[in-house]
Amino acid sequence: MIVAMEQKATEEQIDNVIEKLVDLGFNVHRTTGVVQTILAGVGTPSSFEVADFEVMSGVEKAHRISSPYKLAGRDFRPEGTVIHFANGVTIGGKEVVMMAGPCSVESREQIFKSAELVKAAGAQFLRGGAFKPRSSPYSFQGMGLEALKLLREAGDKFGLLITSEVMEISQIDVMLPYIDVFQVGARNMQNFNLLRELGQVRKPILLKRGIAATIEELLLSAEYILAGGNYEVMLCERGIRTFETYTRNTMDISAIPVVQKLSHLPMIADPSHGTGRRDKVAPMARASVAAGCDGLIIEVHPNPDKAMSDGAQSLSPEQFAKLVPELRIIATAVGRTIA
Repeated sequence: MIVAMEQKATEEQIDNVIEKLVDLGFNVHRTTGVVQTILAGVGTPSSFEVADFEVMSGVEKAHRISSPYKLAGRDFRPEGTVIHFANGVTIGGKEVVMMAGPCSVESREQIFKSAELVKAAGAQFLRGGAFKPRSSPYSFQGMGLEALKLLREAGDKFGLLITSEVMEISQIDVMLPYIDVFQVGARNMQNFNLLRELGQVRKPILLKRGIAATIEELLLSAEYILAGGNYEVMLCERGIRTFETYTRNTMDISAIPVVQKLSHLPMIADPSHGTGRRDKVAPMARASVAAGCDGLIIEVHPNPDKAMSDGAQSLSPEQFAKLVPELRIIATAVGRTIA
């Protein structure tokens, strides 16, 4: 259930409500917003009456949570989640954040050149795969730890935050010193053991929608991370598999406003995987900003035609540099900004 405290509720009043929730068998998650404190009781408690909470001192309102996702729902943080980074970048606020870089780290020269180019075009994050889940076992699988070291070095040199994909639990501790955001790929969206472990990490998570996942399934996967106490979760629309074969996936632009209505979590769009075609990335990026996304993650490679993975959906540096000013115009039109 959700208990919204009054704006002037005291710590003693809040503690009394928490104690009552715990006594009933709830696990309590607390979030303090700009206006008020919200308490979410999660679990399978004994029978209770909502009215018993509504009459407690300091309580503004209380209600049962009808949706299967308790912490990912908008009621838990009505004002929305804003994720703050040490360098001042925020995700979930007014600014639309740009994440860009190659699918995979291939060499020192390639990732440093990528970092320089995407930074110059306006990106705040450098993305790059160190461990790559590939459909074919014969495809390039990534450079592993060496790639993480190169990402961190390039990020520090050019003032970029780092996001990279984690594929399994054993990689979490290896990646922690080098990255700023853990990315969970579509293939791992329902790897619940991995999600549980990421719930114990105090570093932001970018959770991508599975290739055939519903929005409810995406939010329930986010719930696993939130239930562990890590509330810094971003969701990502990266296209779903449909009967259409012209594009790699069918990018569900409507998922952006739908998720923002149902959830407080920031919504990122990935037009590169969403289409799989370089010439369709820019139109889908523009549409995503118009639909209200909080950020974009776009594959950019210094020489896409020679990329070791996903070259067909990677923009050239010139294409990315041309796209960003276009996105700024759209962002302004919908009340947002792009650095």
